[in-house]
Amino acid sequence: MAEHENPLLDDSNEQIEVRRQKLAKLRETGAVVYPNDFKPTHSSADAVQIAADISDEDLHGTPREVCVAGRIMALRRMGKASFFHVQDRRGKLQIYARKDRLGDDAYALFQCMDTGDIVGVRGHLFRTKTKELTVEAQELRLLTKCLRPLPEKWHGLADVEVRYRQRYVDLMVNPEVRAVFEQRSRIVKLLRRFFEERDFLEVETPMMQPIPGGAAAKPFVTHHNTLDMELYLRVAPELFLKRLLVGGFERVFELNRNFRNEGISVRHNPEFTMVEFYQAYATFTDLIELTEELIVSLAKQVVGSLQVSYGEHVIDLTPPWRRLTIRDAIIVHGGATAADVDSIHGLQGFAKRNDSKVNLSAPYGNLLVEIFEEVAEAKLIQPTFITGYPIEVSPLARQNDKNPALVDRFELYIGGRELANAFSELNDPADQRQRFLRQMEARAAGDEEANPIDEDYVRALEYGMPPAAGEGIGIDRLTMFLTNSQSIRDVILFPLLRPQR
Repeated sequence: MAEHENPLLDDSNEQIEVRRQKLAKLRETGAVVYPNDFKPTHSSADAVQIAADISDEDLHGTPREVCVAGRIMALRRMGKASFFHVQDRRGKLQIYARKDRLGDDAYALFQCMDTGDIVGVRGHLFRTKTKELTVEAQELRLLTKCLRPLPEKWHGLADVEVRYRQRYVDLMVNPEVRAVFEQRSRIVKLLRRFFEERDFLEVETPMMQPIPGGAAAKPFVTHHNTLDMELYLRVAPELFLKRLLVGGFERVFELNRNFRNEGISVRHNPEFTMVEFYQAYATFTDLIELTEELIVSLAKQVVGSLQVSYGEHVIDLTPPWRRLTIRDAIIVHGGATAADVDSIHGLQGFAKRNDSKVNLSAPYGNLLVEIFEEVAEAKLIQPTFITGYPIEVSPLARQNDKNPALVDRFELYIGGRELANAFSELNDPADQRQRFLRQMEARAAGDEEANPIDEDYVRALEYGMPPAAGEGIGIDRLTMFLTNSQSIRDVILFPLLRPQR
């Protein structure tokens, strides 16, 4: 949508000019046009609670005074008396404004008010003939003039991109959007409580790192002038959190931002939130049980059920959840045979027969994962732990004791989307160095997502890191699932967008 096509960006709008004239007229009176001395004592929900068990007669006979503030969202003028609704952080409340109660000057000011204005109201509670709780205003003050007309029931912002660009309007007029972000805040609060109750320590690790690491991703690059050195916005906190395991913090978690210089889609935003946690003396199978416990707990508290609607599906979170190797997932959901998935030539033949858009020259492990993502991932609707990941795509994970070509790792899929990634941690410094060196070879061959070697991390492992397991869970995707949101932009307040032209 071009800027001139969006009515909320049109500075020539006639209604805007009328509102500016009203503000100018108010300034001419010498009044403080943006006062900051009104102190509400109640929210809309407080008012409802006060009147909950009081009859209409008692409200009339013994006035209950409230003092509220908020934005005018609906306005019906009727000569010497008018009704309007004020919206605050807790909901809406109807206001009744009478000229004979407010006085001529205050009512004249009210006549200059518009939907969108922020006002302060002091008055007594009563119920109308339709039983709607209302404040009869005894004092009414304009606190902030809204110079741009609000969209009427969100007409004019039908383009979702404009909604994302003007999130402040989206939140103002769309209670469903506010509810999503209120739920997101609650999810984060419950996550913290979950880990704190299990003796995990919340920590903060660097956002700017001299060496990017912890995930296969292309980093954002910045420059520190004083030190004259390049720094990288972190792609993951993993290597620093595991340094803390070395230091003796046996259970740690961090809930914070990661940055990856990658594409934008309904699943991806270059800046996103994750919780990563690490537990000494635990294995990836221990984290399977912990992950089930965590998400079941969140669903019960946020959704109120283990049957969670997501898109056209109902997800059953009743544990235990399905477990499937990546090899078997390709067979079950992609129609491959054992011969197809057990050799590089079999994988290449399967990809060619199915016109797969994968890199046929990739090593076996990389090709296996690419084919899995293409033919199986979207079909993993009910909760599924995918295991049996090849070592080629898991440079920080511990080798499986029975099959050294694989690592002790899982990814959790719900609704056809990856939600979590976990593994038993590699704590053998010699093995880790060799894995880093292979990453360097891949980087030299043009893989921009391969990380350079982190010598200090290897040094930390040489001091001894206890056997451990760690996991990362995407907060944005978790919120999408628990709020039935189909795009990551619906759960990020200000998603990154291409600049308007």
